[in-house]
Amino acid sequence: MDKPKETKVYATGRRKGAVARVWLSSGTGNITVNQVSLVEYFGREILKMVIEQPLEVTNMLGKVDVMATVSGGGKSGQAGAMRLGISRALVENDATLKTTLRSAGLITRDPREKERKKYGLAGARKRYQYSKR
Repeated sequence: MDKPKETKVYATGRRKGAVARVWLSSGTGNITVNQVSLVEYFGREILKMVIEQPLEVTNMLGKVDVMATVSGGGKSGQAGAMRLGISRALVENDATLKTTLRSAGLITRDPREKERKKYGLAGARKRYQYSKR
């Protein structure tokens, strides 16, 4: 008799210009990003803490493996996208965790995007310096 097929849960997270595709499966707590370990890819401790936040809040830190592919944006946006993706995958796996994650503010997608540069301006809103001469 074959052993039962391991279930993987998929979710997508977005933040700024970054998109994270996250797969969650039962395991020992390994987190890989683009086939590289979490620490190796992100480097900064703060970003590691941001990504692990949903797992800490739900007490799943050593119980699930996370495999993610991220693209677009910078490292901070990618970390935020992964956080949302992990949160959504946890809810997909166990709906009872939704209230816990929502109260921690981890389910809501941050809608802030970079504003485009406007014609005739130095940036999105900054004007060129005025000179009367």
